[in-house]
Amino acid sequence: MKLQVALDVATLGDALSLAYQAKDYVDVLELGTPLIKAEGLSAITAIKAAHPDKLVFADMKTADAGELEADLAFAAGADLVTVMGAADDDTVRGAVAAGKKHGKDVVADMITIVEGRVSRIREVSKMGVSFVEIHAGLDEQARPGYTIERLVEDGRQAGVPFSIAGGITAETIAAVQDAGAVVAVAGGAIRSAEDPAAAAKALKSRIR
Repeated sequence: MKLQVALDVATLGDALSLAYQAKDYVDVLELGTPLIKAEGLSAITAIKAAHPDKLVFADMKTADAGELEADLAFAAGADLVTVMGAADDDTVRGAVAAGKKHGKDVVADMITIVEGRVSRIREVSKMGVSFVEIHAGLDEQARPGYTIERLVEDGRQAGVPFSIAGGITAETIAAVQDAGAVVAVAGGAIRSAEDPAAAAKALKSRIR
């Protein structure tokens, strides 16, 4: 299982700093949607140039014009690009077409889908995405009673390649791996830590 750090910051300088601190312990560097909106596609190019040995994940959260938006991100240097799992089927297929053109991977982000999530995961998987990201956003995580276990259980049931994003910690990452995830996405556990490098190392050490 790969470890992905979500660079959920608003400036390229902060993203480069966080990526540098975590680089020895993570496999994938994710440019969060706010970062891409604030800094533009050039941020993808900058992160890839600084860390050519890492997979660069552009969290575009594309909801329309799938092929065009994915093509732009891949051309900027992304190795993986997200399309919304809730988007129109043709949007998903368009993003997949761009991925094939560039020889890169498209990930269906399942954020906002809670009811019927397993069914939709299986549907988008048949459209050619490399895997799905079972994702609870920050707003969902902030609600009373939220638990990552629902995401993990949906991954177990889906029977297709998946990643988990939604409050992964050193205490929960083993369950994510046991469920069969191909990628564990850590955001606040690394970004908000007093020592992001140590936090990334601790997460990596839990991956068997």
